[in-house]
Amino acid sequence: MNKEFPEQVTKRLKLRALGEKDLEDLLSIFSNPHTMKYYGSDVLSSLEEVDGMLMSFRKGFENQQAIRFGIECLETGQLIGTCGFHNWSKRVNRIEIGYELKHEKEGNGYMIEALTAIISFAFRELQINRIGALIHPENTSSRKLVKNLGFQEEGLLRDYAYANGNYMDLIMHSLLKKEWSNL
Repeated sequence: MNKEFPEQVTKRLKLRALGEKDLEDLLSIFSNPHTMKYYGSDVLSSLEEVDGMLMSFRKGFENQQAIRFGIECLETGQLIGTCGFHNWSKRVNRIEIGYELKHEKEGNGYMIEALTAIISFAFRELQINRIGALIHPENTSSRKLVKNLGFQEEGLLRDYAYANGNYMDLIMHSLLKKEWSNL
């Protein structure tokens, strides 16, 4: 992966590097209990916590282990979410996808537009063979989203994540490069 951040532009969105200017918007996303219900970590409550998360995103990119895009609406210039990849296993060309959107922006097709762009990027530019998505069984909108992108459901991982004092099951979904039709 190139050291310069690989910005992507779609019809309605700019997928770009996250920075200090995004802290307030990121706090509004990651402090929302609705957004964080199935996220797999605790709700963030301060700019300091968000800044730590932002630093983690940056380190992941610098170390070529992860990449997190800010999802900016071209029409308004507002940051409405993030999406990206983590747990990159270069030996087997495997990566996991993650994403979240401001609650009030859900249902407008923004996330499928953003994920289509970054999935194409991963298969084309990063030479990824397999993208995994770990999703809470009750997160029906996210499960529907990845299914619409061509992901296959593989199975239940019991008590796989821990957040807010509880263990939670996750369902593994995957998409292989040979199955992706948008290359």
